[in-house]
Amino acid sequence: MDPTFAATLATWRRHLHAHPGLTLHEQDTAAFVAARLREMGVAEVAEGVGGHGVVATLRRGESNRSVGLRGDMDALPIEEQNGDLPWRSTVPGVMHACGHDGHTAALLGAARLLLDDPGWSGTVHLVFQPAEEGGGGAKRMIAEGLFSRFPMERIFGWHNWPGLPAGTIAVHDGPVMAAGCRFEIAFDGHASHAALPQLSRDPMVAAGHCIVALQSVVARNLDPLAGGVVSVTVVEGGEAQNQIPSRVTLKGTARWLDAAAGTAIRDGVHRIAQGIGATFGVEAAVTWRPGVDVTANHPAERDLAAAAAAAVAPLRRDVAPAMTGEDFCWFLQQVPGAFVWIGNGPAENGRELHNPRYDFNDAILPVASGFLAEAAKRALAAG
Repeated sequence: MDPTFAATLATWRRHLHAHPGLTLHEQDTAAFVAARLREMGVAEVAEGVGGHGVVATLRRGESNRSVGLRGDMDALPIEEQNGDLPWRSTVPGVMHACGHDGHTAALLGAARLLLDDPGWSGTVHLVFQPAEEGGGGAKRMIAEGLFSRFPMERIFGWHNWPGLPAGTIAVHDGPVMAAGCRFEIAFDGHASHAALPQLSRDPMVAAGHCIVALQSVVARNLDPLAGGVVSVTVVEGGEAQNQIPSRVTLKGTARWLDAAAGTAIRDGVHRIAQGIGATFGVEAAVTWRPGVDVTANHPAERDLAAAAAAAVAPLRRDVAPAMTGEDFCWFLQQVPGAFVWIGNGPAENGRELHNPRYDFNDAILPVASGFLAEAAKRALAAG
């Protein structure tokens, strides 16, 4: 490994970590990316694609083959607790708790590797995507002509993965990450004095029973071998400790790995909410906010990604999918491609994704850049 290259990648990544751009507010990150690309000598840098997206195009030789490489740029609304890090976030309430700072730096590194390598011919589009964390970034880039403005035959992406040995690359045969939706269940009853409960229709009791009953949706409605999750994550209701409120709202997320499981989960949530509402004499209303589809690799691109991974790092083909979601799924519905995981090292002491003590492992940056560059070259050379 070239120590100068590795140091440059780490410097870029730490700058991005210290100056995170929240979803839909990645303008400074995008400007940093564009500046680094132009410093490298990249002539074609398109900004403002799908919001704050940046697409850089590298061309070499006479081949008409093309490929895309993607890295996401946005940070999360989390207050960082890594007070001992020199590069901790300088933006209150915003941090790179999912490693998108590393994804961005690694894609910049792939640009550097490809520029320095004369052994390929064709077109490589580097897609720096905004708003992955629930902001619809992939869909907006597609809607604004990503694949018509920058035609590509295949696309590849990756995510760092705590708990997988640092630098190991995992390639899944089928689903990589889950589909999901966010839901809200509103229970409307009748408010009363807390000491006179007989005058109320208590939505708090209904909400409590619903939280418990929702755990049966997966346990008793899905095949035990099918993947599914229903999690209640927010409870809203009540204003005074001596009042039974008129409304309580539950919010949460549901995830699944195939369409049949998704249908069973949604049906189960509705059935339980309505049944509990009837039982306790309150009105129940369920609303859904669509999320992402299943992220699933295409067979040929999966195998190409595995070959590229094996050329630069240890390869795993036996890692199970995760119930987390990824809007790279929308790109994979437009063109064939593959999405891999690269190990970030032990998931301990808060080094899990979306944890306020998470930090990206800079040691894996050269592996990630190398994988992306290798996947692009192999895609351009493939028959």
